[in-house]
Amino acid sequence: MPVIAAPKPQDALRTQSHTLFGTAVHHGLSSYPKALPPWLLYDEKGSILFESITKLPEYYLTRLEREIFLQHGDEMIAMSAQAGRLSVIELGAGAATKTGVLLEAALRRQGRVAYYPIDISQSAVEDAKARLETEYEGVAVHPILADYTRNLASIECGFRAAGRKLVLYIGSSIGNFDPPDRSDILRGLRAHLAPGDMLLLGVDMVKDPQALLSAYDDAAGVTAAFNKNLLIRINRELGADFQTHRFVHRAVWNEPRSRMEMHLESLAAQRVTIPALDLRACFTRGETIHTENSYKFTDRGVRELLPAADFDLRGKWSDEAEWFAVYLAAAV
Repeated sequence: MPVIAAPKPQDALRTQSHTLFGTAVHHGLSSYPKALPPWLLYDEKGSILFESITKLPEYYLTRLEREIFLQHGDEMIAMSAQAGRLSVIELGAGAATKTGVLLEAALRRQGRVAYYPIDISQSAVEDAKARLETEYEGVAVHPILADYTRNLASIECGFRAAGRKLVLYIGSSIGNFDPPDRSDILRGLRAHLAPGDMLLLGVDMVKDPQALLSAYDDAAGVTAAFNKNLLIRINRELGADFQTHRFVHRAVWNEPRSRMEMHLESLAAQRVTIPALDLRACFTRGETIHTENSYKFTDRGVRELLPAADFDLRGKWSDEAEWFAVYLAAAV
C-alpha cells in the first residue's frame, strides 16, 4: 500500500513542505533571538542521524522506553483493547524502532493489527512499513505523510480505523513543545477520538542535569552533527552560504523552565546570505540559533496535563530509577 499523503497528493505536499520550510527559516532567522522549529531538523539525513543518536550509550531515553515496553507491553495492550479489536496510530513515528514491541503484543492478543505511522519524513515511514511488515506477519502498515502538529484533520484516515484506537505518543516527543502547545496538541487529539480510545504517552522525567547534558551532547559528536545538519539543509534547499565550521553545537540545561535546549552558536561575527528568501542574516560572536527544546516532566505535571485535555489516567510504568515513564490514558 502506498504512503497516504494527507491532505493533498504527494507532489502538492512536497511543494507545500518546501514553502513551509522556507517560511519557517525566514521567520526564525529574522527574529531575535534567532530560533528555528525542531521539525526542520528531520530531513532524510537528519532522520538517519537521529536514529543513530537513539543507539548511543549516553542517550538513555530510547533504551529505557523500549525496556518498559518489553516488560509491560502485554499489559498495556490488554488494558487498551479490553474486549475489542485494537488499531494503533503513532504520532511522529519516525522509523518506529520501538513500536514493534507493542505491535507484537497486539498480535499475540488479536492475531492481526492495523498500524498507522504518521510522520513528515517519507523515507522514515516507508522504511518502517517495509521493515515491520517483513518482521511481523499480521501487521498491516498504512503510512500517513503529514504534520500532526499543524493539522490533525489531515490524518483523519487513521482516526477512522476500525475498532478501538490506541494512539502512541512516545519517545517524549511531547517534550519538544512549550506548555501551551503541548496542551493544544492533546486537546486536538482528544477531539478526534471516541470515548474509550486510548493514549500511550512516553515522557522523560526530571533527573541529574549531568545525565541530561551527556544525552544531548554525546562524546562521539552525533548530536552535534544532527544539529548542524540543519545548516547543511538550508544551504542545499535555499541556496544559503552557511559555513558550518563557524558554528558549534551547544546543549544547555535550562533549570527554571525544566528543559534541555539545543543551540547552534556562531563562533565569529558573520553574515549569511539566503538567496531563495532574499535574506541576509547577521550573527554576532556567541549569538545562537535555538533549534530544539526537550522538556523534562514530573509525575505531578503529567497527572495535571492529561485530565486538562479530557484524558483519564489508567496506568503508569517506569524504569527502576524513574528516569522515564509511560502513561496510559483513556479519552473521556
